Amino acid sequence: MQTYKKLNTILGWTVFAIASIVYIMTSEPTASFWDCGEYIATAYKLQVGHPPGAPLFQMLGRFFSLFAFGDTSKVALMVNYMSALSSGFTILFLFWTLTMLAKKLVLKNGEMTEGKMYAIFGSGLVGALAYTFSDSFWFSAVEGEVYAMSSFFTALVFWAILKWDEHADEEHSFRWLIFIAYMMGLSIGVHLLNLLAIPAITFVYYFRRYKNPDRKGIVLALIISVVLVGLIMNGIIPLVVKLAGYFELFFVNTLGLPFNTGSVIYFLLLIGGVFWGIKYTRKTQKAILNTVIWVFTFILIGYSSFFLLVIRSNANTPINENSPKDAISLLAYLNREQYGDWPILYGRYFNAEVVDRKDGTPLYRKDVEKGKYIVIDERKGTIPVYDPKMSTIFPRMWNNTESRYVKDYKKWSGMKGIPVKITDEYGETKQVMKPTFGENLTYFWRYQIIHMYFRYFMWNFSGKQNDTQGMSDRKNGNWISGIPFVDNFRLGPVLDVPGSLKSKAMNRFYMLPFILGLIGIVYQIRKDKKNAFVVGLLFLMTGLAIVVYLNQHSPQPRERDYAYAASFYAFSIWIGMGVLGLYELLSKKLNAKTSAIVVSVLCLSLVPGLMAKDGWDDHDRSNRYTARDLASDYLNSCAPNAILFTNGDNDTFPLWYVQEVEGVRTDVRVVNLSLLNTEWYIDQMKRKVYNSEPVPISLPWNEYKDGTRNYTYFIENENIKGYVELKQLFDILNSDPSRLVMQTRMGPLNYFPTKKFKVTIDSAAVVNSGTVSADRAGEIVKEIKWKLNKGGLGKNHLMVLDILAHNNWKRPIYFSITTGGDAYVGLQDYFQVEGLAYRLVPIKGKSSDGQTGKVYTEAMYDNLMNKFKFGNMKDPKVYLDETNMRMTMNLRNNFYRLSNALIDEGEFEKAGKAIDYCLREIPDESVSYNYFVMPMVEGYYEIGETEKGDKLALRMVDIFDEQLNYYFLFKGKRAKIYDYDKQQNLAMLQRLMQVSKKYKSEEVSKKVTEVFDLYYGMYAGN
Repeated sequence: MQTYKKLNTILGWTVFAIASIVYIMTSEPTASFWDCGEYIATAYKLQVGHPPGAPLFQMLGRFFSLFAFGDTSKVALMVNYMSALSSGFTILFLFWTLTMLAKKLVLKNGEMTEGKMYAIFGSGLVGALAYTFSDSFWFSAVEGEVYAMSSFFTALVFWAILKWDEHADEEHSFRWLIFIAYMMGLSIGVHLLNLLAIPAITFVYYFRRYKNPDRKGIVLALIISVVLVGLIMNGIIPLVVKLAGYFELFFVNTLGLPFNTGSVIYFLLLIGGVFWGIKYTRKTQKAILNTVIWVFTFILIGYSSFFLLVIRSNANTPINENSPKDAISLLAYLNREQYGDWPILYGRYFNAEVVDRKDGTPLYRKDVEKGKYIVIDERKGTIPVYDPKMSTIFPRMWNNTESRYVKDYKKWSGMKGIPVKITDEYGETKQVMKPTFGENLTYFWRYQIIHMYFRYFMWNFSGKQNDTQGMSDRKNGNWISGIPFVDNFRLGPVLDVPGSLKSKAMNRFYMLPFILGLIGIVYQIRKDKKNAFVVGLLFLMTGLAIVVYLNQHSPQPRERDYAYAASFYAFSIWIGMGVLGLYELLSKKLNAKTSAIVVSVLCLSLVPGLMAKDGWDDHDRSNRYTARDLASDYLNSCAPNAILFTNGDNDTFPLWYVQEVEGVRTDVRVVNLSLLNTEWYIDQMKRKVYNSEPVPISLPWNEYKDGTRNYTYFIENENIKGYVELKQLFDILNSDPSRLVMQTRMGPLNYFPTKKFKVTIDSAAVVNSGTVSADRAGEIVKEIKWKLNKGGLGKNHLMVLDILAHNNWKRPIYFSITTGGDAYVGLQDYFQVEGLAYRLVPIKGKSSDGQTGKVYTEAMYDNLMNKFKFGNMKDPKVYLDETNMRMTMNLRNNFYRLSNALIDEGEFEKAGKAIDYCLREIPDESVSYNYFVMPMVEGYYEIGETEKGDKLALRMVDIFDEQLNYYFLFKGKRAKIYDYDKQQNLAMLQRLMQVSKKYKSEEVSKKVTEVFDLYYGMYAGN
């Protein structure tokens, strides 16, 4: 046994080293897209990120950032290394978990032998390394996000309960339970996913204490385990803070004591109560109750990391989301109130009508002048009550906030519905089609289980088609096996994808990890039913239970496989068990030691070995700097002291990162339009941050506080002719806002009496501010006039108009090119594009290319050619996933627009340089030429660079040729999926035909005509 223990320790740390080295080698050297930029920025300066917060992650991230030793460009790398090491420790504890389970299983059939020992270690190595190279876990291991650390806590507590199981009969074994409770408490400060391990932990305890479990006991244990999860998630986490809020309100508002008195007294009473409880239960020998109190205490100690958020929020950090400065606002933060709620076990269908409204919980804010908390929003009638005829148990199709969600509900469920007459809250009766419960379950099965879970599961253990997000057309993002007849039957000839369409993320595992895992399931059920049940419960709770809880609509903004990584962790245990199953089978033919070695080596080669080989190129993010560089490009598209409106995660969080961590362009104020709907964010915009002066918002707090002016309707007054000066409307809002409130049967409505607005231009101020150069002063309009053709505007767009009304061209105003048309509040005619942002200028004009904004070539040429960085895109070895690929489209389009505008101005030399530079920085070898490169062919011809034009055109003909050949391989219903792609490629070929004839390029004309005629004939024939 000493040899076993020594080898178990050595091999455990060996797999830790392997995993950690792999993850460090493949880590992204800077921030990634999505939430990573925000997490790294808030960790570096201990700021307040989005709800429900990750304070422990931030504190540890801050610690790791110190190892950058003052080099801010290395801060993100250090945080990414933290994820890499967290993931390495996850693999370590997975290995030890596997060897514990395997040892317990094999020792049922006699003493430890050399053959059994090798089989146990083979099981641990194969299972642990299979998870090491699994798609979803590897993805999270190399970026600065919370999921790697969350997986570590899950692995740690599951290993710890197995250690308790080994020592359960020893004195003081309960210390393992206390340790688990503490880790659970700490994990709350990273992510709540860890709590889903509680049912599996409960059953390890149950099976250890009750040697002969029966059906009644199992059901009771299951109920208790679910109650424990609910008790922590919906009890301890919110209730501790909620009670603090009640104490605070009572002591401050009722007794008139200073702020925070109630919170201090509450926590003193809580600590005193815990201390008394421990002392009392020890004195009276109530061991179980004593353990429960210790468990509760250590959960609270771990949970106390959230004090960081309150402390840092009161410091008014630049990033201070939701501003949780006290117990009352912290509760709203923890409850994620800004994101709303969704039904799980009972609720509405998407087309249910509101029949009544209930009052919500009043919203309090601290009033320093009055010395108490005041109600800023009584939330009267804020909770809708839906027609029970349009409600159901287990509602899956519920979200109607966007029409595309409704469209996809119907598509996935095949909904026909049944007619139901309903009456809304205003007494109007109408007939709607209610989904049947069967259609509801069909959506649950087809989309939520198969598409949003099983597809991800098979990505990890069978193979993956590409990294393009899978939508309802099932064209991309599918799981594959790599076995031609299997994939052809399911999807068509996807394995024949040509090089121009092939993704590095195409991974072929030939279902070997999946098959080995199935063998492991069967083997463990046969040999060790109790632990098979425990692992199965962990698998279900971290997989299907999350599916049920999230209740996702289609489409999602991105793939969500990272949320189910713990479920894939559980399956990796079964992969390890599969090695034992094969060992037992082979040992009937060969001696035990040989069998163990042969099975272990074969399984290591064919499972984790294959997964590492095929997965390396699409998980290796080393040398990729795209998120950081593109964030800098957004900021460098702006003139000094600018205001830049953004909207989504990827045009905001990376910008926060480069400003907060690397200090890039801190004079530019990034204003996120999604957050501009909230009172706390508007407050922050009115403060100076770094080198950026306050944003010129004139409305006082009372006019934008939560619950006020959430929506402003356009109710046109017939007596108002023409356009209304924007500043006049805000003068009314600032002096007598009741004039712009209308009483209706729905209650008071905020409104503007017009849809037509204008801003009078002071041309001298415009020129003096540098918004327009003196030589273009003649182009300045006297008034910017525009009409908003919609029913009203939200608080965020109201704030945009307020800024426009009061800026008076003192600060340049830009809109990110990725914000979307709705964000532009109808001002597109006055946009000029200077890079990755549109600048608002008092010059009306349209672009010759038909796109938004007129190209200002002087600024745009300087930005793209001299200031922009491209994140190492030109290196073919650098992996560019779907998010990065989308960014390349924006960049290529910008280069096309610049070159086209330069040609219009007769600047042929500059146009040629711009095209050359684009093709050099974003080459075909890294990002296959596509639609956005097509106009550059004509650009070359137009400036007389015929040879370059021919070369580019011929390459594009080859690309369209191989792509069309691929699309026409699909037959029957699958062929329709690629109809748009065929049409687009044929249109591009047709355009090339026209261009080659226009510029008399015979070689191109001949080739493109042959290819077009071939495929157009095939298309017309279908």
